[in-house]
Amino acid sequence: MAKTTLHTLLEQKRSGEKFTCLTSYDATHAHLVSTQGTEIILVGDSLGNVVQGRESTVPVTMADMVYHTNCVRRGNTEAMIMSDIPFMACSTPEQTYANATELMQAGAEVIKLEGGAWLCDTVRGLSERGIPTCLHLGLTPQSVSMLGGYKVQGRDEESAARMLEDARLLEEAGANILLLECVPSPLAQEITRNASIPVIGIGAGAETDGQVLVLYDMLGMTHGRKPRFVKDFMAEASTPAEAIATFVKDVKEGRFPAPEHGFSA
Repeated sequence: MAKTTLHTLLEQKRSGEKFTCLTSYDATHAHLVSTQGTEIILVGDSLGNVVQGRESTVPVTMADMVYHTNCVRRGNTEAMIMSDIPFMACSTPEQTYANATELMQAGAEVIKLEGGAWLCDTVRGLSERGIPTCLHLGLTPQSVSMLGGYKVQGRDEESAARMLEDARLLEEAGANILLLECVPSPLAQEITRNASIPVIGIGAGAETDGQVLVLYDMLGMTHGRKPRFVKDFMAEASTPAEAIATFVKDVKEGRFPAPEHGFSA
C-alpha cells in the first residue's frame, strides 16, 4: 500500500471507498497497524485511559503526546499519523501553534483538536502555517465533565443544528478532516454528505467516510463496560494482525459498523 496522505483520503471520499483509522501509542503497535492496510494511525490522548490507567484523558500532557508520537513514527510504515493536542493545550491560537509544531516535529502529519466553531480562528491560522487539522465533534472526552458524562451528542434539534453549523464553519476555516464521536447516525450521515472533506466516525453509524476505534478495544482488551460502538475483532481471529486486517476489510466492505454499533436520533 502506498503512503496515505490527505489527497489519498479525499480521493477515497470522492470514490466512495471507506478508510480506516486505529489508535497506536508505540512503535510495535504502529508497525502492526500500518502493515495491515489501516490508512490512519491516531496517537490519541486515549493513552491516558489505556496506557496510563487514568479515569479520563484530562491528565495527559503535551510531553506525553510528543513522546508517544515519536514512538509511533519509528514503527509506522504506510499510514498517516494524526496526533491529539491534549486538554487545555489549545486555549489560544499562539499556544496551539507552538504545541502543533512540537507534534509535527515529532512525526505527526495531522493535528487533532477537540471543539467546535470557537476553534475557527485557530484552525485558520494553522492552515495558513501549513499544519493540517482534524476537528473532533460530538462526544469530546476532554469536555466530558461539562457534557455530564459519556453521552450521545446531537439528539435534539438545537444541538444537531449547532453541530451541523460547527462542521460547516470549521471546514470553511480550513479543517482537513472531521471526526464525529457518539453522534446519531442520521446526523452523522447529513454532516458527511454536506462536507467536502473526509469525515471519520466512532459510534456515528456506517455512512461516514471512515471509521476509527481504539486498538485495545477492537482487540478485546477493554476493561469494564464495553462501549456500544466497539466490536471485538479478536473473538474470531488467531492473531492481532488477523483481527486488524478483518477490521479493515469489514469497514471497506460495509460490514462494520452494523446498526447495533450506532445510535438513533
